[in-house]
Amino acid sequence: MSDLEEIDSKPKSRHRLVWIVLVAVVLLALIWVSTSSNSQSSKGRRGNNGPMPVVAAIAQKGDIDVIRNALGTVTPLANVTVRTQISGQLVQVAFQEGQMVQAGDLLAEVDPRPYQLALEQAEGALARDTALLKDAQLNLGRYRKLVAEDSISKQQYNTQESLVAQDEGNVRSDQGQIDTAKLNLAYCHITAPLAGRVGLRQVDQGNYVKVSDANGIVTITQLQPITSIFTLPEDDLPAIMKRLNDGAELQATALDRRQSAKLATGKLISVDNQIDTATGTVKLRAQFDNQDTSLFPNQFVNIELRVDTLHDATIIPSAAIQRGNPATFVYVINSDNTVKVQAVKLGPAQGDNIAITDGLSPGDKVVVDGADKLRDGAKITLPQEQHSGVSNQHSGKRKK
Repeated sequence: MSDLEEIDSKPKSRHRLVWIVLVAVVLLALIWVSTSSNSQSSKGRRGNNGPMPVVAAIAQKGDIDVIRNALGTVTPLANVTVRTQISGQLVQVAFQEGQMVQAGDLLAEVDPRPYQLALEQAEGALARDTALLKDAQLNLGRYRKLVAEDSISKQQYNTQESLVAQDEGNVRSDQGQIDTAKLNLAYCHITAPLAGRVGLRQVDQGNYVKVSDANGIVTITQLQPITSIFTLPEDDLPAIMKRLNDGAELQATALDRRQSAKLATGKLISVDNQIDTATGTVKLRAQFDNQDTSLFPNQFVNIELRVDTLHDATIIPSAAIQRGNPATFVYVINSDNTVKVQAVKLGPAQGDNIAITDGLSPGDKVVVDGADKLRDGAKITLPQEQHSGVSNQHSGKRKK
């Protein structure tokens, strides 16, 4: 072979060697990835077969309230539009907008002078007619003696009797005019008909007010006590009516929109007399003292109505409840740190707790966290720190 042929063959050999090395590296990489994946899968499978860490709670014996929740609207017991009962110029406005007033407090005053003059005129008419009546009565007494002596005709005596009766009627009419004038004078002083908060002023001082004014002078809304009207499904009505008929007082609690703050505590005072057929609900009214005025008319609130209280119920955290097959169940922890599926029947819930009417007994330990990876008979582990304080955190026991 010539020297030129040897020079041409050396680059070809080097290229072939490079490709062989690259292919070998790729194959080794694939083998390593596959082996690593299988190893991790094996470790995962071995891990799944090991004890599962969970959080547990102990079923407690205690009281739990039967609560019905509803959306309500704060409604005052009374909302009055104060109007003038006479016509005249408004000479005084004696309130500030938003002021709290008591029944009988002066709100405004209408010019009393025309009605004072009318009273004086009526009193003058009464004095005149009283004098006429007295004179007619004296003449009637004389005529009575004369008719007995047959000195005057019976007709003249009867005419005098009619005149006395006429004067008596005039006196009574004058007295009525006086009473009316006095009443009008009283109406000149416009007072609050009830205790509450006054709203925005509808008319200013100096205006001429009339009985026919639609807006009146101001509105007064009673705030203490105040009520809330709310609705509940008709299915809740039998239990509520049974408690009311037994003479029980059902506590109602008003919460804010987020149900995070308690605004007031009161009681149920009335139930509507019919069910709304369009919605299948019934209206109820709860009353609150509202001493701190935390409830405001037309405010939307969440109402919690305590219908009853279950005593000595078995209570667990609601987080322990699982749904599937069988229906509703919990994972009960055995003494050997295994779990078993236990079907339960649920009672009323209150906050984060729920009553169990069948399937559990006080003292049973149930899983409240980590149940999504469990199965019947699975091994679990309970860290030492979970054993102290879990029952206090999730017991749901309430002191009355």
